[in-house]
Amino acid sequence: MSPHRSESSKVPPSNCTPTLPGFTCGLDATLRVIAGKWKPLILYFLAQGGPTRYGELRRAVRDVSDKMLIQQLKELEADGLVKRTDYKEIPPRVDYSLTPLGLSLAEALVPLCTWGTQNVAEVTRVFARREAVDRRR
Repeated sequence: MSPHRSESSKVPPSNCTPTLPGFTCGLDATLRVIAGKWKPLILYFLAQGGPTRYGELRRAVRDVSDKMLIQQLKELEADGLVKRTDYKEIPPRVDYSLTPLGLSLAEALVPLCTWGTQNVAEVTRVFARREAVDRRR
């Protein structure tokens, strides 16, 4: 253990296999699947309540453009994390839901959400300092 790390801040043992073919480790594989600013949020909101219409997702994932949301949904669908259901109706009705693989990934994101909630004050200070530095440049 590092002399600077207390016992209470010790990182729990990892089962993140370091020798996965094509990946550095399991974390590398996960990050490649959720790469992008919006994918984790899309997964999070889809996990909240089952099938979701596009408009509901658009309102939930604030600040995302239509083009980006559509692109991210297509990638999540291609990766087998999201299921798109087209009801072939007029007017068009489409909804999105998580596949079992997508649900398991959304559940894995819960600790990150918890961390963000518990540390929101410090994260806010970090971003405020970053913005202050950027303004001085």
